[in-house]
Amino acid sequence: MSLSPPASESATESFLRPRTSSTTFVTVGSTRFDTLVQAVLSDSVLDALRSRGYSRLVVQSGNSDFDASSFEASGEGLTRTAADGIDIEVWKFRPSLQEEYEQAGLIISHAGSGTILDVLRLGKPLIVVPNPTLLDNHQQELADALAALGHLQSSTVSTLSETIQGLTNVKLVPFPPFNGSRFRELLDDEMGYSESEAQ
Repeated sequence: MSLSPPASESATESFLRPRTSSTTFVTVGSTRFDTLVQAVLSDSVLDALRSRGYSRLVVQSGNSDFDASSFEASGEGLTRTAADGIDIEVWKFRPSLQEEYEQAGLIISHAGSGTILDVLRLGKPLIVVPNPTLLDNHQQELADALAALGHLQSSTVSTLSETIQGLTNVKLVPFPPFNGSRFRELLDDEMGYSESEAQ
């Protein structure tokens, strides 16, 4: 599968093309983020996803706690079909999330820098939900900085359904081709490190 736009199409046009996947992928990374997992399984978020044309939800839950009573065991995870017709799959961990990123039409993620960079490189619509329980909440700072640049949408758990609905009115800015030093500079700037401290 080629991730490059056709030669006649700019990177911006490619990024803003209608999505081709009805799958939403949610990841909490290696941490526990109970409130995000609970939110994406809530009626309000499922309704928002359905209204935007998503019919499949895949959740990488890590060790998060959520009500699994309506799910059935299936392979390495749990599955269910929600009353509104969205097929849901939940599992804890996999060695790589690359395949899920590539197959998703929308990604909702914690604000870990590695996850953000992986998704932005693919040009996928990304909603980032920083985990407020983490010490020194650098996730919020990173999410705010990249949202201000227009590369992603930043949300909270409580405003997630509204953020999903609002994606129809948002044109995200494609992330520039990979340049490790540019991302490092952005992180250093947001974290308050000066160039002289880095040397």
